[in-house]
Amino acid sequence: MEKIIVVRGGGDIATGTIHKLYQSGFPVVVLEIENPSTIRRKVAFSEAMYEREATVEGVTCKRADHFDQINEILAEGKIPIIKDENCDILNYIKPLALVDGILAKKNLGTKNTMAPITIALGPGFEAGVDVDAVVETQRGHDLGRIILEGFATKNTGIPGIIGGYGIERVIHSPATGIIKNISHISDTVTKGQAIAYIGDTKVEASIDGILRGIIKDGYPVVKGLKIADIDPRIEEKKNCFTISDKARCIGGSVLESILYLRRKKNLS
Repeated sequence: MEKIIVVRGGGDIATGTIHKLYQSGFPVVVLEIENPSTIRRKVAFSEAMYEREATVEGVTCKRADHFDQINEILAEGKIPIIKDENCDILNYIKPLALVDGILAKKNLGTKNTMAPITIALGPGFEAGVDVDAVVETQRGHDLGRIILEGFATKNTGIPGIIGGYGIERVIHSPATGIIKNISHISDTVTKGQAIAYIGDTKVEASIDGILRGIIKDGYPVVKGLKIADIDPRIEEKKNCFTISDKARCIGGSVLESILYLRRKKNLS
């Protein structure tokens, strides 16, 4: 049984899992779409889809254009990421585990037959049916809980509270069009300040704080899409460049799930 772990999705939450697995000695391959809409781009391996490489806390992810480049990138000590929405990679490799870290709040095709161990992050999956285990992603007492039967908490649509702010700290696109960023990740912003434009429509900072994330400049957005995230804690600027507590917690639970299920299923 190969030790390779396939992770669907390379956003900031999935990156916490990918980083944890890599640091724990597992070779990881990441599957992404061609143009990810990640907000916290400084801590997301998905950025390698645009920049060829992305480094998060000392670990580098490198884009592969073909499946035959994956082993070469692994040999470099890097994490390969490749465009593969349909898990075609499973025709080439047989991983120990497959982790769905897309966080689409619904199942986009992950099945428990895809690998000996299958794990999903967040709502949209039934543990014991769709996958072997589901990891809770909602902030609170159960964050990171490993679910072996049933579902994670349904999506509330309400962001977790940071510095006393929840829904207020998240910015959604006021229009449809191409975004032109004025401010950049880690900039200090004030409420009402223009941080971007979509065509002639101004995107304003919703609160005072640090711009923790903003969708990539030039991305075609639709009205209502989440495009930015502000951290009201001015002193926490460094957090823009490090994996979040939430992502670390979830990553640890994925690692635990793999080790537990490998032992339970008698996998080598």
